[in-house]
Amino acid sequence: MNTRRLLVLAALAGLLLAFFALDLGRFLSLDYFKAQQEAIEAWRAAQPLKVALLFFIAYVVVTGLSLPGAAVMTLVGGAAFGLFWGLLLVSFASSIGATLAFLASRFLLRDWVQKRFGERLRAINAGVDKEGGFYLFTLRLVPVFPFFVINLLMGLTPLRTRTFYWVSQLGMLAGTLVYVNAGTQLAKIDSLSGVLSPGLLGSFVLLGVFPLLAKKVVDALAARKVYAGWQRPARFDRNMVVIGAGSAGLVTAYIAAAVKAKVTLVEKHKLGGDCLNTGCVPSKALIRSAKLLSHIQRSPEFGIRDARADFDFADVMERVQRIIKAVEPHDSIERYTGLGVEVIEGSATIVSPWEVDIVRNNGEKERLSTRSIVIATGGRPFVPPLPGLAEVGYLTSDTVWKLRQLPKRLLVLGGGPIGCELTQAFARFGAHVTQVQQGPRIMVREDPEVSELVTQRFRVEGIAVLVNHQAKAFVVEDGEKILIAEHDGQEVRIAFDELLVAVGRVANLSGYGLEELGIAGQRTVTTNDFLQTKYPNIYAAGDVAGPFQFTHTAAHQAWYAAVNALFDPFRKFRADYSVIPWSTFVEPEVARVGINESDARERKIPYEVTVYGLDDLDRAIADGEAHGFIKVLTVPGKDRILGVTIVGEHGGDLIAEYVLAMRHGIGLNKILGTIHIYPTLAEANKYVAGNWKKAHAPQKLLEWVGRFHAWRRG
Repeated sequence: MNTRRLLVLAALAGLLLAFFALDLGRFLSLDYFKAQQEAIEAWRAAQPLKVALLFFIAYVVVTGLSLPGAAVMTLVGGAAFGLFWGLLLVSFASSIGATLAFLASRFLLRDWVQKRFGERLRAINAGVDKEGGFYLFTLRLVPVFPFFVINLLMGLTPLRTRTFYWVSQLGMLAGTLVYVNAGTQLAKIDSLSGVLSPGLLGSFVLLGVFPLLAKKVVDALAARKVYAGWQRPARFDRNMVVIGAGSAGLVTAYIAAAVKAKVTLVEKHKLGGDCLNTGCVPSKALIRSAKLLSHIQRSPEFGIRDARADFDFADVMERVQRIIKAVEPHDSIERYTGLGVEVIEGSATIVSPWEVDIVRNNGEKERLSTRSIVIATGGRPFVPPLPGLAEVGYLTSDTVWKLRQLPKRLLVLGGGPIGCELTQAFARFGAHVTQVQQGPRIMVREDPEVSELVTQRFRVEGIAVLVNHQAKAFVVEDGEKILIAEHDGQEVRIAFDELLVAVGRVANLSGYGLEELGIAGQRTVTTNDFLQTKYPNIYAAGDVAGPFQFTHTAAHQAWYAAVNALFDPFRKFRADYSVIPWSTFVEPEVARVGINESDARERKIPYEVTVYGLDDLDRAIADGEAHGFIKVLTVPGKDRILGVTIVGEHGGDLIAEYVLAMRHGIGLNKILGTIHIYPTLAEANKYVAGNWKKAHAPQKLLEWVGRFHAWRRG
C-alpha cells in the first residue's frame, strides 16, 4: 500500500477512533434529540441557514464515514426542517456522503480486491459494466442491505462515480421521503396521546411496507418494459406448457401435475430425449458389453487359462435397442398421461409470452394460452464446418446407434467424455480406433494426472491417442477416406473407414420462436438465477439453458423451473449449483464433484490435497482393479471438502458419499468416524479421510501423551 493510501487510511481510522472513544454516537440518538428538541427549534428559528448548513455537513460526515446514526438523522431532518426542506437537505447530503464512502472504498481497496479475487469477480464486473446503474437503483429502492454496505461494496466494482451519484440520488429519494415524513410526525409528539396519532402510525406503516412496495414497483416496471407490445390473454388454457420431453421437460411436467396444475408437454420426437434414446442409456449398455469382452481378454489375471467370446456386433447393437425398450416405459406417454400430464406429439412454437402454437405430428394445429412456459428443448451434437466432412460422411452420438457392422478403422474426433467413452468401447469390440484431440490432452476438464492415467490405459488397449492434432480437412483418395490434420506444424494424414464426430454439444435454439422473442443467446437460452428468461413467465431448463449438460443436472433444474413457474410471485427459488457431480464412464471410471486442483489454481482458491491410492485397497486387489486413486481437496487446516476426484472402479458410485457430505456440510472427520463394510470399494472413502487425519495429527499433544504413557509404565 502506497503512502497516500496509508495517510488516508490513518486519517479515517483516527476519525472513527475519536467517534467511538468520545462517545459521539450519543448525539445521534433519538432520545438526545427529544431532550434537546426545544433548544434546537429555537436555534433553527434564530439562525436557519447556519443550522441547515451544519446539519448538512454533519450528515455528509456521518454517511461518508459509514457511522451509525444516518437513519436517526433523517428523522431529525424531518422534525427540524419539515418535509420539503428536510427532504432536500437529507437527499443531497446522503448522496454526497455515500459517494465519498464509495470513493474511499475504491481508493483504498479496489485494486487489492480486484487483483486478488479478479477471476471470481469477473461475472460481477461484467454485470456491473453492463447494468450497474440498474442494479444499484434496485438496491437503493429495495434496502435489503444497509446503504453503507452498498456504498463500500460498489466502490470495489468498475461502476462509474457519476453513475453511482445520480442513481443513488434518485434511488434513495423514495426511502428518504418516507423517513423524513416520519420525522415530521415525531416532532409533534409532546404527550403519550401523540404516540397514537394517525399521522405517526401511518408513517411507521410506510416504513414497514416500503421495501415490499418498492420491490413490487421495480418488478412491475421491469415487467411492463419487457411485455410492452404484447397482449396478455384475459384467461389461460393451461397453467404451464413444457416444450421438450427430455429429462428436464419430463421432470418439470411431472412436478406440475403432482401439484394439480394443468400442464401440457410437447415433444416432436421421442419422450426421454437424448438420455434414453441416444445418450446415457444406449452408451452404458454398449459399455457394459464391451467391459465383459475386456474381462474375458484378461482371463489369465483371474486364474482362468483360456476364455473366448464369439459375438456379432449386430447382436450387441440389438441388445442396446432392447435396453432402450426396457427403460422406455419409465418415460412413456402412457405413464405421464396417467400422472396427469397432457402429452402432445408434435412441434411447438412460442408466438407470444403467453401463447404457443402446436402442430401435431398428424398435422392438426392449435394455439394454447398459458400462464407459464418452460423451454426444455435439449441439445444436439456439434458438427464443425470442416472441408470435406459431408463427402466422407460421419456419425455422431445421435446416429452411431444405427451401426450394425463394426468399423475396421474408426476415427474419433474429440477427447471429451462422449468421445472417450465410445473410443474405448469400440476398441474393446476389436475396431482399430484412432482418437484425435485438438488440445494437449484428452478429458481437459480433469486434472492432468487423470488425463494421463486414462490415456495410458487407452494406449495399453491398442488405441492411438493423438493429442495436439488440429483437424483441417477430409478428402477421399482412391476410394479411401482420409483426415488431414496438423501437428507441430506438419501435415498428418490419417486413413479411416468410419468417422465419429464428438467435439461437444450445442443447445437446440432454432424453430421454437426463441429468436423472434429475443430469448435465444449465442450458445444457450439466457436465464437468471431463477431460470427465468427475459420474460419472467418463460423459463428454461436442461441442456438448452446450461451451464452443465448432464441428465441429473437437467432434472435438478427442472424442480426450480417448475416450482418458480407455478408459484411466482408468491415464492421462488434460486437454482443451486454448489454441488454438481459427474462421471465419465471409461475404464478406469472418472468421477468428480466440486473443484479439482486445476480449478483451484485458476481461481486462486487456497486448498490442501489428500490422496489415497486404490492399489492399497483390499477389495480392489481382490477384484483385480487395484489402480487409480481418490483425491480430496479441503480448506487449509480444516476438514471441509472443496472437491473430490475419483479415478477407479465404480468411481461414479463412490462419489455419492462426497456429494452428500458437501451438500450437507459433513467433513472428513465424520466420514472417518462412519463404519464402512469390509471388504468394499467404499472403504477407500474412509481411508482417504484417515490420511487427512494423519496429516493433521496434533504432534505436540501426542508428544505429551507419549510422556504420559511412559510415566504410567514407571
